Amino acid sequence: MSKQQSGQRKGKTKVDGSKKDFKKSYVKGNTAFKRNETKPKKPSNPNEIRLNKYVANSGMCSRREADVHIATGLVSVNGKIITEMGYKVKIGDEVRYDGARINPEKKAYVLLNKPKGFATTTSEGKGRTVMDLVANATSSRIKPIGRLGRNSKGLLLFTNDDIIVDKFTNSKSGVARLFHIELDKNLKFEDLKKIQEGFKVQGKLIAVEEISYIDGASKKEIGLKIKNTGNTIIRTIFDYLKYDIISLDCVAIGHLTKKDIPRGHWKHLTEQELNTLKML
Repeated sequence: MSKQQSGQRKGKTKVDGSKKDFKKSYVKGNTAFKRNETKPKKPSNPNEIRLNKYVANSGMCSRREADVHIATGLVSVNGKIITEMGYKVKIGDEVRYDGARINPEKKAYVLLNKPKGFATTTSEGKGRTVMDLVANATSSRIKPIGRLGRNSKGLLLFTNDDIIVDKFTNSKSGVARLFHIELDKNLKFEDLKKIQEGFKVQGKLIAVEEISYIDGASKKEIGLKIKNTGNTIIRTIFDYLKYDIISLDCVAIGHLTKKDIPRGHWKHLTEQELNTLKML
């Protein structure tokens, strides 16, 4: 065996570098490999978002400007001032900028013509709910304003705009809703007058905006306008006066009507409808 062959067998001949160079290269590579090893990242919570991004998404400012606002104490989360950079908030947290509540989602206004058999709730495990009917309306987290009983039908407005919600829930300047009600028997004129004038039940005044018989229909059918966001007051009135409600249908919310909205369908408010609603 020649010296050259022996050298090749022992790895002394350079093949892409000497054995020493190969060993040195391998060690360096191995070290580099170890350095690049990282611990698996903790999965991010899809229900959390960085506070500066939340503020920026609300349209108030850029994310960089949001950092400044946070640092100067202009932003609070659930009533607590937050100045920590990188702080994360949950989707349902109440975030306020300079005292005003903000929302990182696009404002949405959906008007549903509710059929019977659907509960007005956002809770799960309640069977069929109105949320099932508007599931594809928007990606924004909308909620119904007020309530309609499972067996009631008619208009129900959904939004994530707190200003509109406040307008409805303000007892002095709330938005009126008009109901078409069918009773189990004719409504006596004296009872109609009593409802019109207002009366007390267990010391609490029960008052409505308007009440009248439906033109061209029997005295069993009436129109009733209230500003209360629920329909409990309607039940209270007729339970007290010994009438059963056969049908309850919300036919108008302010200037909004069921025109062109088939039962079980919804539509987005037009800009004009929204502006009119804001002026009510």
